[in-house]
Amino acid sequence: VTVPPLTKALVTSLEKIQQLFHRLKLSSLSQSFSTTAPSDMGLGESLGANMPTTDSEERDDTSVSSGGYSTDGGYRSSTWEQGDVLGAGPGASLEEVLQAPALSLAGPEVCYEAESPDEAALVHAARAYSFTLVSRTPKQVTVRLPQGTCLTFDVLCTLEFDSVRKRMSVVVRHPLTGEIVVYTKGADCVIMDLLEDPACATDTDMEKKVRKIRAQTQRHLDLYARDGLRTLCIAKKILSEEDFQRWASFRREAEASLNNRDELLMETAQHLENQLTLLGATGIEDRLQEGVPGTVAALREAGIRLWVLTGDKQETAVNIAYACRLLDQTDTVYSINTESQETCESILNLVLEEVKQFHGPQKLDHKLSGFRLPSATPPPASGAAVPEVGLVIDGKTLNAIFQGKLEEKFLELTQYCRSVLCCRCTPLQKSSLVKLVRDRLRVMTLSIGDGANDVSMIQAADVGIGISGQEGMQAVMSSDFAISRFRHLKKLLLVHGHWCYSRLARMVVYYFYKNVGYVNLLFWYQFFCGFSGSTMIDYWQLIFFNLFFTSLPPLSSIKTSLWKRSWRCLSCTRCYNLLTFWISMADAFYQSLVCFFIPYLTYKDSDIDVFTFGTPINTVSLATILLHQAMEMKTWVSAPEPLWPKNRVPVHQPPSDF
Repeated sequence: VTVPPLTKALVTSLEKIQQLFHRLKLSSLSQSFSTTAPSDMGLGESLGANMPTTDSEERDDTSVSSGGYSTDGGYRSSTWEQGDVLGAGPGASLEEVLQAPALSLAGPEVCYEAESPDEAALVHAARAYSFTLVSRTPKQVTVRLPQGTCLTFDVLCTLEFDSVRKRMSVVVRHPLTGEIVVYTKGADCVIMDLLEDPACATDTDMEKKVRKIRAQTQRHLDLYARDGLRTLCIAKKILSEEDFQRWASFRREAEASLNNRDELLMETAQHLENQLTLLGATGIEDRLQEGVPGTVAALREAGIRLWVLTGDKQETAVNIAYACRLLDQTDTVYSINTESQETCESILNLVLEEVKQFHGPQKLDHKLSGFRLPSATPPPASGAAVPEVGLVIDGKTLNAIFQGKLEEKFLELTQYCRSVLCCRCTPLQKSSLVKLVRDRLRVMTLSIGDGANDVSMIQAADVGIGISGQEGMQAVMSSDFAISRFRHLKKLLLVHGHWCYSRLARMVVYYFYKNVGYVNLLFWYQFFCGFSGSTMIDYWQLIFFNLFFTSLPPLSSIKTSLWKRSWRCLSCTRCYNLLTFWISMADAFYQSLVCFFIPYLTYKDSDIDVFTFGTPINTVSLATILLHQAMEMKTWVSAPEPLWPKNRVPVHQPPSDF
């Protein structure tokens, strides 16, 4: 957690860091520090100011009382039973409070449940510094300070997070000062733009201090991002009672409005979240799950193109891309960050010209067969190695691309790239990109995500996969498949995906083959019965042909088939294509001719009845169809799985790494 520096004191131990954190937090409780302290006041002077106290504060050997501000304008007191005594009495200065011995707060372990891991991380970080969240209700929040005193904040209003604002806010009443404070946290690129202009400071020294704090906070944010941390900024704003009442009335009208309700709510939020004062920045580690780099490498080796659409900061996303082997150190990475449509078009043209020097335009195709990795393209005639290309863009650039009708140039550039990384994307931009790639490039798209922001992207893709975890179940509920870890995507695609496609392709071709071959037997018979529509096969046998005789064997063969590595063949539709279909149809016609005319020539000029003539035809045809299926089987097992599950000995097993 980064706190704006108020002093240049050298901190050399963890205890001093924790003590400085406590002082910076508790110093904000002082009225003289937050409202009337002069700009040149030192840290020691501000900490020496007295905390506001009330007559109702009492102290004995077993309890500690803290004053709280009620909504009706008066103070209230609440007693918290503790095991030890706070060493500072009523009216003590902040320095005396900080130097007092901490209370023994041994008690049951607190378990926090949060909407997201980020929220839980912030609460646990505060608790590590002895600022413990004791209780949370829709109307109140109780926080226990390091000395054991509990403060109860009245929650007046909460503005939930949304992907458009990229921030959330809460309006509370301070229990000691009675002030109405707006606390806002969100993306650093958004919060920095909402801060109060330093030029509005009361004097030059304060303006320099504010600018210095912002510059140092920005350096910390960049450092966190390079380390792969998820960054947030926290700011506040103090409202007067009259301003809050006017805003609350406007908010209630917006919530009750039937027309343009969303626009009015957005306007009220923007009216409140401005002229903020920076409090600090946080960096939250978002660790990669086990097996992510190996899974990404396996998918790329299989010829699957990977795009990453994230809402993280660009530096954070790039660092994670290198960590999960989406980008390599030897790759040539192009970064496009602009809001101007003209500039965006110029940059796209320049990058395309540079990339085409290594990959000729004739090597690419806008169809599925050409949607492949650049490494499959031969190197230039000079013999130089073809560099792998990566593309990094942000949400503002995507807006310029969509608004400037630059989708064709953007897609042309992405086909030369080994990986595409889109940062600071909103859910709408994620779904728009998926639809753009799916419709313009005519490829099969798969989206995978674990949060509520990924729902629209998952629903827009041909196949949606949700990862269940701490981010909630929204993605899982809107997906086609659900997995618990990202590494399971490796088996889901390369093993089960291969099985599913191969089985379905063989089953479809087989069903066409068997029906064409069997129906043609009846067709050949019509030439010898005057096209009367009669059949030489009993109707029960005709019904049982598809119902029992040839329906169960294909299903059982699908269940006992095993996997082989041939994903690239599947991606090129070699298992099921037009040539395979017509070859199967020709084979069915040929086999029907053989199965009909051999019995016909055998019983020619005999006096057998029609069903006696049709029975051997039906038997031979059925045997031929089942034998054809047996020849198409890739793998046979020693016994059916339901009969002998534990001792089944397969002929071929997948590699151990799967």
